[in-house]
Amino acid sequence: MSYPAKYDTLLDAQTWEFIRKTESFYPPDAVGLGVADQRKVYDKMCRAFNAPHPPGLEVHDTTLDHIPLRHYRAAKDAPAQVLYLHGGGFVVGGLESHDSVCAEISARTGFDLTAVDYRLSPEHPFPQDLDDAVHAAKAQTGKPLILVGDSAGANLCAAVSAALIGAKDAPVGQVLIYPQLGATEVTPSMAAHANAPMLGAADCGYYASIRSAQNPKTVTDPRFSPLCAASFAELPPTVAISAECDPLADDAALYCAAITAAGGRALHIQEAGLVHGYLRARHSVDRAKSSFTRIINAVSTLARGEWPTV
Repeated sequence: MSYPAKYDTLLDAQTWEFIRKTESFYPPDAVGLGVADQRKVYDKMCRAFNAPHPPGLEVHDTTLDHIPLRHYRAAKDAPAQVLYLHGGGFVVGGLESHDSVCAEISARTGFDLTAVDYRLSPEHPFPQDLDDAVHAAKAQTGKPLILVGDSAGANLCAAVSAALIGAKDAPVGQVLIYPQLGATEVTPSMAAHANAPMLGAADCGYYASIRSAQNPKTVTDPRFSPLCAASFAELPPTVAISAECDPLADDAALYCAAITAAGGRALHIQEAGLVHGYLRARHSVDRAKSSFTRIINAVSTLARGEWPTV
């Protein structure tokens, strides 16, 4: 594929190699693929970026009612619990697509981590994905809870945090990685990076249409689009990390600004020269590796009731 010339300057050689490797899994007619085929391609692509589990990590699967979960344990007496909600536009992805990411977060923080295989659209449109995420979060009791998610999963984290305001076991923090939060207007990043590598404006519209079952009223529901909330008060301390070359970059900035304006604590980190989906590049792209370390630091410090440094 060809992209606007500005990305030749914004992106380094390592990032371009990551982009080309990702694109190599998608056939020329990828736009016309059905959902089942999209999932197969996505899962195969994600497997190509998997890394071995860190040594000493215990991993096992369970089911919470109808929801498959995968649990990661790096230490016997972990001081905190992470709930991880994966990306994939609410349409693709699952326990396997983000397995090595979750394993490394658990190992590097020393925290227990539970990954959630929430139901996907179009078979299970909104709010069934959110219902699963809230149910899984409520089941995590006894330790400080940190919500972590990327892209669509970050959207679910923000919606879960809002749903659990005032709850006994509400999360003590959330880390949102290149979040999709439902800005209702065309943001500067959406306009500037409408044709960015890895994710474009048309892709964002496609996934929103599937998740909403093409119901325009759903799009302004704050559970669907956290940026549409009437209030951002009482949300947990938040770190939102965006990629510079991503149409969704401004969602993170707007969300953090709204929390801060409401008297809360939020930090937006914009990662220069990175693209949507860069978690998979954490072992091959130096910029992504550095960002992943900042993500680990954010998760660790929020769980201790401290504030991350950048």
